[in-house]
Amino acid sequence: MARLPRNYLCLTVGLFLFVRSAAVLAQQRPLQTQDPGILDPGKVSFQFGFDFLQDVKYPLSGLRGDLTSLGITNLYIGLGEIVEFQIQGTAHNFLSINERSETPLDLRLNAAGTATSDFGDLVLSTKILLLHEKNHFPSLAFRPSVQLPNASAEKGLGLDSTQFTGTLIAGKHFGTLNIFANLGLGILSNPVEAGVQNDVLVYGLGGVYQINERIGLVSEVHGYWSVRDNPPLGTESQSQLRFGLQLHSAGLRWDLAGIAGLAENSPHSGITFGVTKEFQAFRITPKKR
Repeated sequence: MARLPRNYLCLTVGLFLFVRSAAVLAQQRPLQTQDPGILDPGKVSFQFGFDFLQDVKYPLSGLRGDLTSLGITNLYIGLGEIVEFQIQGTAHNFLSINERSETPLDLRLNAAGTATSDFGDLVLSTKILLLHEKNHFPSLAFRPSVQLPNASAEKGLGLDSTQFTGTLIAGKHFGTLNIFANLGLGILSNPVEAGVQNDVLVYGLGGVYQINERIGLVSEVHGYWSVRDNPPLGTESQSQLRFGLQLHSAGLRWDLAGIAGLAENSPHSGITFGVTKEFQAFRITPKKR
């Protein structure tokens, strides 16, 4: 209960930034909430960064500590006027272990001592634009994603199970104000019992406020909610508030944001930093009729 006042204060600050937000580009690092905008055909957005999160919990392995994620890489590729392909992954996760607890599984953890490390899971997504923004109607997109089990449960940082999410993305401009939101379903495999899954509600609400051509403020509330009172280990509800800024300089977009956990099993707090480069990688020539 001691965390509630801090979380409510962070949520208030985040929503204040959100209602003043406006976005001019899609794929807004450091936000996790997706904008319905699609990259132009042949255009690529390459994003690279790191996170530091305090008091991260891994209920399946019973580990708890501070997580440093290095080489958080997002690659977004415009494949057509309405299709964008996305690859997201982390090169290296390093957990400084502060606490160990018993779990119902004998994972034979290869995480002796005070630290463990591993690759991050790889996420493959396709964003499909369904409706362009017109007059009083928002733009709509659909984004199916699959998370591959690259991180190992034996090292304490993975679930060794494949996860699927499908989200509907909406976005609407009100002059310089742009609001974008995500809502969908996640099907999370039960890492404890084979053939069983946990269905979760995926959500996100975020935006960007451009102070000028170079500086912008960003904010969001993003996560998923488990409909079960006692969800399987590793599939508990997660929620984060992020707020920070972006800086356009030297042909790059730099970003920095603070992170606050809003759910019981979310990281307590943290920080994220990264850089984005967008460029034209190839051109798609229309077929002659």
